[in-house]
Amino acid sequence: MMTTALGLLLNLLQPAPPPACASARHREFDFWIGTWEVTGPSGKLAGTNRIEPADGGCLLIESWSSAAGGYTGHSLNSVGADGRWHQTWVDSSGLRLELAGGLVEGRMVLEGETPAAAPGAPPVKNRITWTPSPDGNVRQHWETSADAGKTYTTAFDGLYHPVTSRAPRASETTERK
Repeated sequence: MMTTALGLLLNLLQPAPPPACASARHREFDFWIGTWEVTGPSGKLAGTNRIEPADGGCLLIESWSSAAGGYTGHSLNSVGADGRWHQTWVDSSGLRLELAGGLVEGRMVLEGETPAAAPGAPPVKNRITWTPSPDGNVRQHWETSADAGKTYTTAFDGLYHPVTSRAPRASETTERK
């Protein structure tokens, strides 16, 4: 009985392990967290996007809505067992993208392929880069390649402007489940 009580006391005195997703790697995409108005290269509003941390900072959830209406999309973003960032994007057009990558010189770069539109054609390569700027904005540049990556064309180029004060960083949340 005394041994059991001593064991319990020693366990209580041990420091709690760090949260599962507290590493610096898990914080690399925190610059994207917030509520945003997104403009195109001409400055015209393209849509709004909300990026929220979830599950104790293990996940970022994206919710996109186009300014023109009728087009929405969502993504789940997390660090995989391979140590890379992974994004699964699904939108109201039926598009599904599976991307993977990581931080490159301060920019988040995720890449993946989608099936070709025409039979026998190569898959389409997708490369999306998020670049934070010192003024608090974030540029998202989505490029596609139909020739196995020899050349790329811009599919979307958006500048994110914070709408309100940024949502709490994943490291600042106190979510408990």
